[in-house]
Amino acid sequence: MTTSEDLDDLDALTSLADRVRRQAYRVVAGGTGPVGRDEVAEALGVGRTLAAFHLDKLVAAGLLETSYARRSGKTGPGAGRPAKLYRVAAAEHTVSVPPRAYRTAAELLAEALEEAGAENVLNTVARRHGRRVAGAADDVVELLTGQGYAPAADGPGRIELRNCPFHRLAEHFPPVICGMNLAMVDGLLAGAGLDGDWEARMDAAPGRCCVSLASKKQTD
Repeated sequence: MTTSEDLDDLDALTSLADRVRRQAYRVVAGGTGPVGRDEVAEALGVGRTLAAFHLDKLVAAGLLETSYARRSGKTGPGAGRPAKLYRVAAAEHTVSVPPRAYRTAAELLAEALEEAGAENVLNTVARRHGRRVAGAADDVVELLTGQGYAPAADGPGRIELRNCPFHRLAEHFPPVICGMNLAMVDGLLAGAGLDGDWEARMDAAPGRCCVSLASKKQTD
């Protein structure tokens, strides 16, 4: 049976069927912070009004959130007014037909691992999985982007992972899932042959993955 929540998720994802709207979402998701309509318009090569239209549609669908802040460096009429900014919403949207409860299964398994004290086994498996799926990658950003971590440079020799692919589980079982994340990133680096250049570290902070990367060249 399809639930009302399933239908809401379907409506949200259907809003991405429009090509321009989908591209607008990608621009916001790829930003290092909240993004304004001018930046989206410039990236897509469309007018500010059209960019704002699609951004607000994404907000209505629950895929983006808004905030207001004054932007530095702007001149001319209205330059002192707070700008409307967009960022990816924290809510997750999934659709399965027929309905499947994989998220519930994952939560039960994480709880069982936590109660059994089997984190070391999980980390061994996660590290092995990372090695297996890494493939050939010359660039650490490309490697981690392919695994959904949304990496971004954060100063010299440091990469922040702006998305946790296991966000909901990490909220409920942080020691288990964050340890798994660290082991998996370790495995990815080793599997791609990048572990000589980068080191994964536990670096928890709100709104992003609990792991960050530090350049070994910077720390040597």
